[in-house]
Amino acid sequence: MMPSRPQNLLELLKIDWPIIQAPMAGTSTPLMAAAVSNAGGLGSIGIGALTAAAAGDMISAVRARSNRALNVNLFCHHPAQSDLARQRAWLERLRPEFEKFGASPPAAIAEPYASFLENEDMLRTLLATKPSVVSFHFGLPRGEWIAALREAGIVLLATATHLHEARLIAAAGIHAVVAQGFEAGGHRGIFDPDGEDAQLGTMALTRLLVQELNIPVIAAGGIMDGAGIAAALRLGASAAQLGTAFVPTNESAADAGYRAALSSDAAHCTTMTRVISGRPARCLANRFTAFGASVSPDEVPEYPIAYDAGKALNAAAKAKGDFGYGAQWAGQGAPLARALPVEKLMSALIAELQTA
Repeated sequence: MMPSRPQNLLELLKIDWPIIQAPMAGTSTPLMAAAVSNAGGLGSIGIGALTAAAAGDMISAVRARSNRALNVNLFCHHPAQSDLARQRAWLERLRPEFEKFGASPPAAIAEPYASFLENEDMLRTLLATKPSVVSFHFGLPRGEWIAALREAGIVLLATATHLHEARLIAAAGIHAVVAQGFEAGGHRGIFDPDGEDAQLGTMALTRLLVQELNIPVIAAGGIMDGAGIAAALRLGASAAQLGTAFVPTNESAADAGYRAALSSDAAHCTTMTRVISGRPARCLANRFTAFGASVSPDEVPEYPIAYDAGKALNAAAKAKGDFGYGAQWAGQGAPLARALPVEKLMSALIAELQTA
């Protein structure tokens, strides 16, 4: 028996166009989110690496610029288990990379931010500020938190990389699922980073979830223009989520090295790596990912403890003018990125979508 027709997602989200800007922590900004929402899409901010107070300030900064729908994104990873021996060994493994820049690795590394799974202060902030949309990555929060957010009138989204995760999302009462294809930039939304990854592409995953679920499906991964959005809609998706397309915009927080790499031949080569953060993530090939090619997964500390070391190494390299150790997240559609203000990019996406 086929599932019932899902609710119209655009009406649910109160947006005009089926365009969702991915909530890229560290790259998306209040300026970016507000501009996307003001243009009729769904602007997003990543608050998973912030304190509850900083998240509240970021939500307020968006609202000062837009009264349209806003999505805030949270990380629902299992809290990291510290392994001091593994962490010390990792810092020693990285020592030669630090020494290239006249620096030493930190004496110790730790979890730089908490998972939403154990962050009640963040839940209270969400219930107080009531953003239009809250989305989850790496898993799902506890059922009573989902119920509380729904009762507050907040629309909920969650990322799935295969059908099993999507079924868990639907069963938990989440309003819509983000189908993240393997070609997507940034962190894989897979619930278990050490489990088997089917590595489904966006087209196959989107079509599969559309056929099997009774909630709306949002296609994500490799979509860079209006033609790509139209293709996702033809597969039955209710909207498309774009991340890499917004990285080079004027409103992005991407640094100069990230922008330069995205506009160079480096955009034609992305790779999945764990060494930057401890979880699989698709990045522009750079010095850090090249180093990571010789590293086995069991050497890297758990996410996000590994990020503590990665950020320190990137800071040491940037201080010497080397941008090759950054988290330059990008999907396989990176060569199609356009350096435009968000308003102009949104206008181009809408025009292309209408033409397609």
